Amino acid sequence: MKYVKPLLEAILYVVIFMAIQFFVTLIVTGIQWYRNGSNMHEILEKAGNGTLTPDVTALIIISVISSILTLLLFLLLKWAPATRTYLRSRPWAVMAWVTILAFGTLIPSTWLGEQIPYEMPAEMEAMLNEIMRNRWGYLAVGILAPLTEEVVFRGAVLRVLLKVFGQRWHWLPIALSAVVFGLVHGNIQQFVHATLIGLILGWMYYRTGSILPGIVFHWVNNSAAYVIANLLPNANEVKLVDLFGGDQRTVYIALGSSLCLMLPALFQLYQRLRKAPERLLE
Repeated sequence: MKYVKPLLEAILYVVIFMAIQFFVTLIVTGIQWYRNGSNMHEILEKAGNGTLTPDVTALIIISVISSILTLLLFLLLKWAPATRTYLRSRPWAVMAWVTILAFGTLIPSTWLGEQIPYEMPAEMEAMLNEIMRNRWGYLAVGILAPLTEEVVFRGAVLRVLLKVFGQRWHWLPIALSAVVFGLVHGNIQQFVHATLIGLILGWMYYRTGSILPGIVFHWVNNSAAYVIANLLPNANEVKLVDLFGGDQRTVYIALGSSLCLMLPALFQLYQRLRKAPERLLE
């Protein structure tokens, strides 16, 4: 029975995270449609049949409000305890290596995504691209998303899962939290990417008892995606081989170069990320 409560806590955190997004989406989209001339009956009917869709501005507002509400709830109720313990250790070298690691994963994760036979619906893809090119989109994607997702999936979900499986079996809760993190992204490409990245983020949390390294990694990853989307007009349609002049061999060289960033960074982090005391994971 001692394992049941932490497991239920972890499930509850994910449900609450999803519920906040659902209800904020429903409310903001309903207001959008009401302002566009729809009456309450039409709005409720569209909500029932799944056609109550938000526009780009509404999506950004939904993301910002959902993130803020989630952060307030999880931090104020101490579901993800916030302390300055790790920051007091002045982990600036660690943050530098985390940044290098994040840059090192960009090309391999893009390449891996291209190997998965999945095409996002054109309408959804177009909306996501518009969000990435909107100046307020960066607030949602580049700043609030890394904060919120690290608080929920590492600071809350992984923390309680580590209670269930203990230090000896730490890779199991890290893997479970990474899979859940991947699933909430909603499509197979992002699932694979987020799950693999979630393993790194979970390992860093396990080693430090802090979400700060994960926030830095997450911020670099999302910010890079935002910058690329704004530098390349059709970034969603451009393949790595196109970026490298159509030469597949150059793509493999780029992948090898990325490993030259990733492997030293992982080694340095393994050396520098001291094992967190169990009390920091409680």
